[in-house]
Amino acid sequence: MTTALLYHPIFDRHEVADGHPECPQRLSSITDALHTQDLYDHLLHVEARAATQDELKRVHAAWYLEMLEDRSPSEGFEHLDPDTWLSPNTLPAARHAAGAAVLATELVLEARVSTAFCCVRPPGHHAGQASAMGFCYYNNVAVAAAHALASGAVERVAILDFDVHHGNGTEEIFLSDDRVLLCSSYQHPFYPYTGAPSQPGHIANVPLPAGTNGPDFRAAIEAQWLPEIDRFAPQLIFISAGFDAHAGDPLAQLLLTVDDYTWITERILELAGKHAQGRIVSSLEGGYALDALAASACAHVQTLARL
Repeated sequence: MTTALLYHPIFDRHEVADGHPECPQRLSSITDALHTQDLYDHLLHVEARAATQDELKRVHAAWYLEMLEDRSPSEGFEHLDPDTWLSPNTLPAARHAAGAAVLATELVLEARVSTAFCCVRPPGHHAGQASAMGFCYYNNVAVAAAHALASGAVERVAILDFDVHHGNGTEEIFLSDDRVLLCSSYQHPFYPYTGAPSQPGHIANVPLPAGTNGPDFRAAIEAQWLPEIDRFAPQLIFISAGFDAHAGDPLAQLLLTVDDYTWITERILELAGKHAQGRIVSSLEGGYALDALAASACAHVQTLARL
């Protein structure tokens, strides 16, 4: 079955200051590479829609959503923290990033596709119930997971986060929700310096020291993620797909390669086939070395699409 690629031109209009790593070129590097590798035309192209207020309110406080709107500038930048700035098109882009994940969820639940990749910015996994940080405003994957659970189509979902930074916002949102299995691998100690102790059946956090290479990463995933996912038997799998654990990324110190991203995607596909009717929704998080990001994301998409 076809893999969907979700995108919207508004993502390129989320402006950041010169030199900011979360730049529009991140997405064009991925789409250019998909063309170069003859993958682009094999995907179902879907234009993202904006998430609704009701969809956002499932995971974010109403006052927080109002605060973001109130502080959104008509020109220039509004700083929410030293790394996370609002510009005039930030919130429209962020709503479409969350909406892309929701729409992808609907596509897989309706069996129109089996897997989907949301090529979006800004990312989302650091956004908490009432906090923006780490380049994130709305928690895209959390909004989509909450939508899936609210639909009644599934009772259990897994969120698998292999970004180099811990998915603290996602963990905060679902910390008390045992319908969600949270698996996060991340460099530690490192920003955002979070990560609850692992809880069998609910949280499988895998902190990795700087310098961890591919074989050690794979061993940790095999030991700590895969058995938990197998026991939980999720009916739908979400991926927070950050590619900043690549050895070439300038913002971190893990040493993964493109082959490691292919490997982990293959393992997730196997578990999705066993428990979730093959249903996977993946959404882009980090990755700031453009060549490494493009190669890693293409490998991920190619594997999802079985091309």
